[in-house]
Amino acid sequence: MGDVAMSVPVLRALLEQNSEVKITVLSRSFFEPLFEDLPNTNFYTAEVNQKHKGFLGLLKLFQELSTLNVEAVADIHNVLRSKIIRFFFFLKRKDIAIIDKGRSEKKALTRTNNKVFKQLKTTPERYADVFRKLGFSVDLSHPKFPSKKEIPKKVETLIGKQNVKLIGIAPFAQYNSKMYPIDLMTQVIEDLSKQKKCKILLFGGGQKEVNILNGLAQNIQNTISLAGKLKFNEELQVISNLDCMISMDSGNAHLASIFGVKTITIWGVTHPFTGFYPFHQPMDYAILPDLKKYPNIPCSIYGNKVCKGYEDVMLSITPKKIVKKIRKVLI
Repeated sequence: MGDVAMSVPVLRALLEQNSEVKITVLSRSFFEPLFEDLPNTNFYTAEVNQKHKGFLGLLKLFQELSTLNVEAVADIHNVLRSKIIRFFFFLKRKDIAIIDKGRSEKKALTRTNNKVFKQLKTTPERYADVFRKLGFSVDLSHPKFPSKKEIPKKVETLIGKQNVKLIGIAPFAQYNSKMYPIDLMTQVIEDLSKQKKCKILLFGGGQKEVNILNGLAQNIQNTISLAGKLKFNEELQVISNLDCMISMDSGNAHLASIFGVKTITIWGVTHPFTGFYPFHQPMDYAILPDLKKYPNIPCSIYGNKVCKGYEDVMLSITPKKIVKKIRKVLI
């Protein structure tokens, strides 16, 4: 989800700076709400588990896309399915551009021996490079963000219409190595909940996460769990209205950043240098473990690999440090 979300500000810049361009975004139907505000943009659903499944299914998908008079293909994913689709377009002599994922640089950044610890090109810039290869100018240095969306009525009923600061907290991640311990995050939420004119909105998905967040909301004042209660488009509507989002190195950080919401991220065995930092956020908004104690961070790009002895890196980040950062950002 984060990878898809990071493409949105790039496409917005492309369309604003190249008014003659029309885009067809090819992705899973779940992600369509991310692109609905972009001008000159059509969304086409890849039904990869149904009629577009397998090689013959992808051939059928290509035949459907061929009716759209596509002139060029920008492959910003570069996986097996997209390689097959772009090969079909190559046979039709269409212009093709492919993302450079910088695998060798990322390997050098994450290895234990002879680590090359430096900031890599960001993912949005890698996306932009794909369109630059096709001859378009894309400048991401001065982005424009969409307006706040209308908060769904059912959420408005929960939080009321008071003039309060809305703080989003998304405490989960795909891997435990990227997740701040829930008991420590509880301390963060309890401290923030004492703030006047403040509402804390909890985000998550999956039944286990829903149960945990519902439990927190029941026991902590000024705290509301939205987990499992909203459709994706409704969740985006709420996120666009946040005054601040606190997230792990995960999808919710990217969803908040594409609306220009102040986004504080908490990092475990991964690191902003990998290029997956939320779009156009100050680096000061990143809260990192003790890198002197854990010098081999980042251990991996996605958090799926953990250096030996690095299982508890998150414990080097205190709840007090997180709360202090949030208060500073909200001033």
